[in-house]
Amino acid sequence: MDRAFDFLHVNERESKPREKGITEIRGPYYDPMGPRELQDILDTMGEYVDIYKFSGGSFALMPEDVVEELISVCHDYDVQVSTGGFVEHVLVQDYDKVEQYVEEAGNLGFDVVEISSGFLAIDTDDLVALTELVQEKGLKAKPEINVQFGAGGASSVEELESEAAIDPASAIREAERHLDAGAYKIMVESEGITERVREWRTDVAFEIANEVGIENCVFEAADPEVFEWYIKNFGPEVNLFVDNSQIVELECMRSGLWGKKSSWGRIASYDRE
Repeated sequence: MDRAFDFLHVNERESKPREKGITEIRGPYYDPMGPRELQDILDTMGEYVDIYKFSGGSFALMPEDVVEELISVCHDYDVQVSTGGFVEHVLVQDYDKVEQYVEEAGNLGFDVVEISSGFLAIDTDDLVALTELVQEKGLKAKPEINVQFGAGGASSVEELESEAAIDPASAIREAERHLDAGAYKIMVESEGITERVREWRTDVAFEIANEVGIENCVFEAADPEVFEWYIKNFGPEVNLFVDNSQIVELECMRSGLWGKKSSWGRIASYDRE
């Protein structure tokens, strides 16, 4: 990339397609996003975006040609496109159309199908079967693991506290089974770890990173304080999922250009080549 001020140092970053330092951004969810806004984001920061995620089934509300145009814009910048965790809705409302849902995602140009289960009581064997189905259809499976039942929505702290927490060891075993089945990456849901909790459970984040492999995980980091914590503890090449409004702040932090009081000037990389 012909970067402005290229005589100034930034931390080394792998070029795309990269396997570490992945940044996934949220697309339409809190507010709409059309092709022109997406084009502006990727014109300026596309080099640092690896996955674009539709959230909350937003694509099911849009004209089909707009969905295809959004996907096409992403592909122009070597950005993969994910369905988000909408398969949960399909499993509950249209359980006989799961295979059709995955096929249609492929037809429209999606690259990644997220397999979430934050609201579902479902057997791990069935979730692994979904991972296998997605791959049979030629797409990448990105299963989600949770340590909090009811994760993935807008539940309050009190609502989540009324539900039983999930043993991290169980979530880790599930992640390992998905990886054994060929999953692309594991999405680590933030609820129960850094979101909708009274105190962060950073011990759980470390346990998952150590057991599943940090290179296999994409950690949801819903706030700048959260992605700063991940970068400080796992380094600038940790894989993160953030809102599209946070991409500049995140990349400034990864690159060492800028930071907060506790991280400014302390984030570095070392390339022996």
